Amino acid sequence: MEKDKYLGICKVGEKGQIVIPKEARDMFDIKPGDSIVVLCDKKKGIALVKSDVIESMSDEFLGGNNGK
Repeated sequence: MEKDKYLGICKVGEKGQIVIPKEARDMFDIKPGDSIVVLCDKKKGIALVKSDVIESMSDEFLGGNNGK
C-alpha cells in the first residue's frame, strides 16, 4: 500500500542546505537533477514543489501546452 502522507525532519546545514528525506523523495519521485520551487509566506511557512507540477498547473491555467 502506497503512503499518501509523510512527516519528517531535516536539519539545515552550514550553507543553508537541507536533505529531503528519502521517503518524501520516493513519494514525489524526486530524482537527482530535478528542480524544486520554493514557495514562501511569512505567515504560512515554506513549501517545496517539483517544478514539473508548477509547469503542468500553469499549462492548465493558461490553457496551452507550454510551447510544446
